[in-house]
Amino acid sequence: MSIIKFAVPCLLLAAMIGPAGAAEPLPAAIAAPGETVVLSVHAEGAQVYDCKAGTDGKLAWAFREPVATLLAEGKTVGRHYAGPNWELADSSAVVGKAIGNAPGATAADIPWLKLEVASRRGSGVLTPVTTVQRINTHGGKLDGACDKAGEFKSAPYSADYIFLKKG
Repeated sequence: MSIIKFAVPCLLLAAMIGPAGAAEPLPAAIAAPGETVVLSVHAEGAQVYDCKAGTDGKLAWAFREPVATLLAEGKTVGRHYAGPNWELADSSAVVGKAIGNAPGATAADIPWLKLEVASRRGSGVLTPVTTVQRINTHGGKLDGACDKAGEFKSAPYSADYIFLKKG
């Protein structure tokens, strides 16, 4: 067995039994009572925005997609991208649909989220996951007008993602 094939499951296992996320109770809008932690990871990346005309006809930055690396114990274990998708190195993946949110700690922080798993693929650590929480966000917001429709801009962000299952 190669060291990589051995290391990834070990890192995922370490992340599963590591800290469960926030030390204080989560806001009610994103809490998941009765669910248990399957995996907790840290994400580092960017929130990508597109310059588009709003309903008022004025150009503004509109959220397009996240692009982030998922980390456990400082090692890459997966990625997060448009969908929103979370995909691990073991090939398990989930797609979420936002069902709750709470404000980030500052005006520059994207909101904390509760997402319901809408679909899954592959088989692995994420297979039993029913809920994803995004907490401890830092950065990621991009406000204000833009100059040219179709331009892209990104805002660096970090967050913790908690993957939960019922029961």
